[in-house]
Amino acid sequence: MSVRKLLNQYRAERRKALVSFLMVGDPNLEATELYARTLVNSGTDILELGVPFSDPMADGPLIQRSSQRALKNQVRMKDVMGLVERLRISRITTPIVLFTYFNPLLAMGVSPFAQQSARSGVDAVLVVDLPPEEATEYRQILSREGVETVFLASPTTSEGRLRLIDDCSTGCVYYVSRTGTTGVQNGVSETLKSELQALKKICDQPVIVGFGVSTPDHARNVALLADGVVVGSAFIQLIEKNLIHLNLGIVQSISDLALFGTQLATAVRGASQKES
Repeated sequence: MSVRKLLNQYRAERRKALVSFLMVGDPNLEATELYARTLVNSGTDILELGVPFSDPMADGPLIQRSSQRALKNQVRMKDVMGLVERLRISRITTPIVLFTYFNPLLAMGVSPFAQQSARSGVDAVLVVDLPPEEATEYRQILSREGVETVFLASPTTSEGRLRLIDDCSTGCVYYVSRTGTTGVQNGVSETLKSELQALKKICDQPVIVGFGVSTPDHARNVALLADGVVVGSAFIQLIEKNLIHLNLGIVQSISDLALFGTQLATAVRGASQKES
């Protein structure tokens, strides 16, 4: 099922989606595959897989370190595609979004990238540093292969540009809940409710919200306002703590991811059926 189809179905059912992010290759490809299966089994509705990149300008220190660990393992775009393919072969049908910067995509070639994405089972792609104004050819190529596009909006995005982002996004709109980079935060922006209320008057596409959602309470509060909630840095922090600081290994990370993923999914489900 595509990202847009799932989110539209959830809208009709007044359900909200949990979107979980992992960096592919941190600490290795085998672990990422196990982590992905764990999160899906724990209630993740959409899986967001990060493509390692040497200069992730939109990401905070946690995800930057995660990307560096993956790059040290020589993880490249072909490895990301291979992981998606293995997940699909094992009958995981959860929608998968690739979170990437444009350079890795450009190095592969946009057309080969789109073709391989479709073959592997990628449903949608978010290119962080590719603005919709410069993405006409990219959008056409992905559309030919049946791969959806996701573009970013933020609190500083003008109304006119929000309309463009809504028009260019065929999967959903990803709303950045605060200015700055990704990272674990102490709370959700106090202005998020009014921002999303204004956004809904402009955008027809489903809207998912990320950047700073790091606890079940955060997830529940955001899910009351949006179609989906993205959690990323909190998962990366858990993995890093176990592997780097506590030296507990992958098995402990799997156990902790299962517990935290279930808590988040329960919180998001708790926001369903309620009026925002």
